[in-house]
Amino acid sequence: MTTIDTSIRTFYPRRGRVSPLHEDSSARLWPVYGVALDTATTSFGRVAPLVMEIGSGMGDATAAMAAADPDRDYLAVEVHFRGVANLLRLVEERGLTNVRVFDGDALDLVRALPEASLDAVHVYFPDPWPKVRHHKRRLIQPANTALLRSRLVPGGTLHCATDWAEYAEGMLATMTADPELVNAFEGYAPRPEHRPLTNFEKRGIKQGRRIFDLIYRRTG
Repeated sequence: MTTIDTSIRTFYPRRGRVSPLHEDSSARLWPVYGVALDTATTSFGRVAPLVMEIGSGMGDATAAMAAADPDRDYLAVEVHFRGVANLLRLVEERGLTNVRVFDGDALDLVRALPEASLDAVHVYFPDPWPKVRHHKRRLIQPANTALLRSRLVPGGTLHCATDWAEYAEGMLATMTADPELVNAFEGYAPRPEHRPLTNFEKRGIKQGRRIFDLIYRRTG
């Protein structure tokens, strides 16, 4: 079994310029919607299927999906302050009760979750780490994929999307090789309607890049 080197991070932390609006949103709303490792699955106040959003960015897609899918809870994971603060603001503005936010490394959180506790894992446009020497930092690789899959319920889905063709090929090979994942389609999946079109994706399309979706299910 391939082991995970927990010293390798799949992200590069940065803060950047923060607006007063984001500072206010974080200060007011983190105590309401933010979660820690030990409260991630118990803070919704109900028992419902749980979706993990790894790398929720500015939160627009997460907020839109959660609003359209009120019967499931959404656990968003983001490491960048502006994204966390903006999602908190969107949750408040839209009155969403089925979203919680974790600020930190997604793999740390996944390791803390019980097995078979997630209905779906979404990995939309993760950092492709294009340089060969950085490929070890990619999120979708065998050991990480096995860890993510172990947290899915039987029949649960691992849905990835990328605009980086070489990474898409690696994702396809890695997920196909996992013994407990089965491709829901032959090869790449058609773009699902439930995945909102984000500004990041629009920019990729404008620049002529193809968007790749991969949807795999955990076998029972």
